[in-house]
Amino acid sequence: MPPVTPAGPAGRDLLAGKVVVVTAAAGTGIGSATARRCLDEGARVVVSDHHERRLASTAAELTGEFGESVHPIPCDVTDEEQVRALVAGTVDHYGRLDVLVNNAGLGGTASVLEMTDEQWARVLDVTLTGTFRCTRAALRQLVDQGGGGAVVNNASVVGWRAQEGQAHYAAAKAGVMALTRCAAKDVAEHGIRVNAVAPSLAAHPFLAKVTSEELLAELAGREAFGRAAQPWEVATVIAFLASDYASYLTGEVIAVSSQHP
Repeated sequence: MPPVTPAGPAGRDLLAGKVVVVTAAAGTGIGSATARRCLDEGARVVVSDHHERRLASTAAELTGEFGESVHPIPCDVTDEEQVRALVAGTVDHYGRLDVLVNNAGLGGTASVLEMTDEQWARVLDVTLTGTFRCTRAALRQLVDQGGGGAVVNNASVVGWRAQEGQAHYAAAKAGVMALTRCAAKDVAEHGIRVNAVAPSLAAHPFLAKVTSEELLAELAGREAFGRAAQPWEVATVIAFLASDYASYLTGEVIAVSSQHP
């Protein structure tokens, strides 16, 4: 019997009145699912991505459903000036910032034996340093506003678990976890929370481009439910961490996984 994927829950206004920025929000992955979930939960959402055409398409689709609660701002997280413009543009448009979701990341598969400096540096720059740049900009804004608010980072279980061909990505995601814990300490006095999710396997068309169908089937078979998570299933955990329901959680990394230990 094939694994059953449940339907997503209805919104409960967990983020009513909040302004949320989601990076890498174009397309059909965790970023766009997170933007939609935050909108379902009553937030106003800035969707951002460095793929401007795909961003425009995603923004148009969401605007058709949620109207002026959606605002697109292109941003390449490897460019400090664009990162600052993302935060400034959010404040200019909506008057404030309450939540940043760092979803931007870059993967790929390569053995350490063949991995080039360029491959290593590119993955680290987007996935780890990009998260740092955006987190720093958002935290400065939140402090300037008087404190409060949240940052939610998208890490991965490969930050804990070894996987062949993933040294650069795993190192970057482990770094995101450490950044999450340390940043949380740095801003706790301001009432700002910093947490992360660590998905194990989320269904996304892009995965087929960077790995094999055989490996995806093997990874899905390791999950207790016998399937990959749907992007919305990760997004609901992100929305929880962004909400006041997680008011006493900071510096935590929550695994969104059904893998056995």
